Amino acid sequence: MLRNLFANRPELKSPREIGLMREAGKLVAGALKMCKAMAKPGVITGDIDKAVEEFYKQNNALSLFKGYPGKVPFPAVTCISVNEQVVHGIPGGKVVRDGDILKIDTACKLNGWCADAAISIPIGTVSDEKRRLIEVGEQVLSIAIRELSRCKWWTEVATKMQKAAEDAGFSVVTQYVGHGIGKLMHEHPQVPNYVNREVKKQDFKLEEGLVLAVEPMINMGKAETEVLRDHWTVVTRDGLPSVHVEHTLAITKDGVFVLTSDDDLIIKI
Repeated sequence: MLRNLFANRPELKSPREIGLMREAGKLVAGALKMCKAMAKPGVITGDIDKAVEEFYKQNNALSLFKGYPGKVPFPAVTCISVNEQVVHGIPGGKVVRDGDILKIDTACKLNGWCADAAISIPIGTVSDEKRRLIEVGEQVLSIAIRELSRCKWWTEVATKMQKAAEDAGFSVVTQYVGHGIGKLMHEHPQVPNYVNREVKKQDFKLEEGLVLAVEPMINMGKAETEVLRDHWTVVTRDGLPSVHVEHTLAITKDGVFVLTSDDDLIIKI
């Protein structure tokens, strides 16, 4: 699967281009903030998606998910996944319940530049283990943000991400990875959240101008996943919950710029 992960050199972005991506990132952050406010017991996932679609229209932004090619084109502007659903859940008539973990992933293009992010939200009163899973997922992403400006190679970062997840007793999904991002949502390189012999052979250097969508997916149980008959929704094979978090991150001369944060967050070198 990873044979051609790093076949092409990443296209580095200028400070001006990163600034333009930040404008798209602000919209993604705004959309997810709105989703978080709506994410309460009884909400219908399709209603959350409709709100985000309207938000993008009002801000002259293009959804990067709706119509995304596949065996069936993706039908929504958000991926909304619940509990054992890992990623790519299709919003519709599902009602969110107290105790659920709700994962919302969305991306848009503004003035030719893209941004992509995801959050995992505890709904109402969740179990202690579900809350810990969410906390560890966020911790793993925070490690990536911090270490991007400290490490020279991606595998150094991914090693620390994987260790944090596994030390907590959880597993890292290996079938799906992050990606470079810029004028297109999916650019080189692909960005694994784990390390093995094959990934080590195809490492890439962390350098100024590199922009990555880093998106760890952490499972409560085993790492294996499968795709449902809708051709999109990915679920854990053992039926245990999963979390998914993501930010679009730019390496700059000043540090790591979190392009999809609520504020102008730069993690200093």
